Amino acid sequence: MSPVDRREFMTDGIGVAAAAALPAHTRPLTPVSSTGAVGTVHLLELREGLHSLLQLDNAYGGDDVRSLAVRHLRRVRRILNTRTYPGTIGRQLHLLAGEVAEHCGWLAYDADDQDGARQHWGEALTTATVLKDANLQVLVFSSMSLQACHEGRPREGLELARAAQERATHLGSPTLRSIIAAREARALSLMNDGRTAGQRLAQAMHLIDRSTTGRPAPEWAAFHGQAELDYSQGMLYTELGHHGSAVQFLRAALAHQDRTYGRNRALYRLTLANSLVRSGDADEGAALAVDSLEHLEEVESGRVTRKLREVTTLLRQHDAAPARQAVDELTEYAQMKGAA
Repeated sequence: MSPVDRREFMTDGIGVAAAAALPAHTRPLTPVSSTGAVGTVHLLELREGLHSLLQLDNAYGGDDVRSLAVRHLRRVRRILNTRTYPGTIGRQLHLLAGEVAEHCGWLAYDADDQDGARQHWGEALTTATVLKDANLQVLVFSSMSLQACHEGRPREGLELARAAQERATHLGSPTLRSIIAAREARALSLMNDGRTAGQRLAQAMHLIDRSTTGRPAPEWAAFHGQAELDYSQGMLYTELGHHGSAVQFLRAALAHQDRTYGRNRALYRLTLANSLVRSGDADEGAALAVDSLEHLEEVESGRVTRKLREVTTLLRQHDAAPARQAVDELTEYAQMKGAA
């Protein structure tokens, strides 16, 4: 056995039993067979690593998790490019590399590293194109749609969402189509087409009611449900300037959101605080923003940090004592986190 082979064997094989309690993306792989070939068990372990990264992202946000995801991507690439395996396993390894690259892009997006997100999504889209995998194409296009809207390119975001919807229609998952319809609605609202945006969001709600029919949704779509649709409705009203109406739906989104989605709950809470201030209830908005600080201790997300800055800026426009006190506390927190 060469020094390189021995080092890789040690990395992937020794200590499996001792590492059993570690998160899946950090565990050494099961030792290869006597032929030295990678098999189904190794593929499943690598896929479980992606699953654990999805869970960490949902709970804590993308800032800290993305370095772990990049390391997992390097592991998948190394195995893909240096090991032996049957053709069927090779295709699945190639697909997994694309899926992990897409998730690295998502984590960079959540951390507000948009160039990093573009780089990883470009790699994932290349993989999806080469393999002609519609599921991965849908995921990448829908993620890129969010980024386009985030960067002020809603027309491009709409085209990307429509490209995702075209492919998702053939996959037969109502939940998947609902997610993309909501993203179409987001782009349309940013284009000031409230009427069509409302129609697409109504379609998204109709599709989620049919989620028990058709093919099951992919694992990454587990976040989507009533809470996400309430949030989308609240954002639609926000873009149209109906902040009082937005508050109703944002409250519902926060109430319906599962507590395992810590990052989303933090984002919902600050978005609600933002809408409360804009609707004329600065005191409640200030109190909610300050109450959010305890929850933000558990989350590292550039998107959440951006929303915190937005709320702080809004509150600075109010002279009442609760608003001034909230600004002091929010600013102190942001400085402590290096996000002022």
